[in-house]
Order: sequence, then structure tokens, then C-alpha cells
Amino acid sequence: MEQVRGADGFDEFVAARWSALLHVARLLTGGDRQRAEDLVQEALVKLWFAWPKVAEQAPEAYVRTVLVRMAARSARRRWWGERPVEQLPDRADPGDVSSTVAERSRLEAALALLSSKQRAAVVLRYYEDLPEAQVAQALGCPVGTARSHASRGVARLRQILSDAVRPVR
Repeated sequence: MEQVRGADGFDEFVAARWSALLHVARLLTGGDRQRAEDLVQEALVKLWFAWPKVAEQAPEAYVRTVLVRMAARSARRRWWGERPVEQLPDRADPGDVSSTVAERSRLEAALALLSSKQRAAVVLRYYEDLPEAQVAQALGCPVGTARSHASRGVARLRQILSDAVRPVR
């Protein structure tokens, strides 16, 4: 079967970057895996249509910008289409990874308390290790504003995480 014109490298890009994009999206959504998967899928659809233009330039930056903008838009919505059920499905027992899961959950919960702009700035700057200029470009704001969002986000995370571990007297 002949490959569609303009799709050269798209499958390889998705295969190579799927888990990293999913992790970024999960952090951007405050730990909601289902919303993160939806964000990544929607972002990759947008990337598919833009692939002929961005494939040789910066597909990673393009899809990251789409993720940040979609996460911010999604955070403003009140309902994402979930339906409550009476009984939760059984979960598999992966072994004892409780401390890792607890720490990750604590960080995701703290990230969820940040504004969408602060969360995006912190994730892109400190998790993705992007330079401030790229963070600003992804957020669609000046570098100083992106720096401010990241700084305030980190300060707020420190406050949230330190409040959670104060000893009881």
C-alpha cells in the first residue's frame, strides 16, 4: 500500500515521541490520564494536517504548542464528557510501587492547583527543560510573562507541597 504524500516520517515521529507527549499532557491536565490521552490524540490530528509544513522544521515544538493551548482551553470547560458509574473496575496489582505512585500523585495534585498558564510554564520549563523563549512561544506570550508564570508556579508548588508535609504537634 502506498504511503500518503506528506506523511513521510509522521509514523516514526509519533512512535518515538508518544510516551513523552503523553507524559507532558498528563502533567498539563493535572494527572488526568484520560484527558491527557485525548489531548495527545487531538494534537496529533492537528499535527497530521500540518505535517507537510512542519516536518522539516520543528514538529516537537508545534505539537507541544498545540498541547498547551488545548490544555488551557480544556481547563476552562466545566464538563469533559465523563459519565459516572456505580462500580469502579478492578485494578491490577502491579507490585509495591506505592511510594513512587504516592509522590507522583502528590506532584500531579499540586500541579492541578496551579492556573493553566502557570502549570504549562512549569511543565515546559522544568520538566521539558525548554528555554524561556520556547516556553513563551508555546504559551503565546512575551518571555517576561512566561518567566513570571513559571516563577509564580514554582513558588505556589513549594507552598502547596510544604503545607502538605508540615508535622502535626
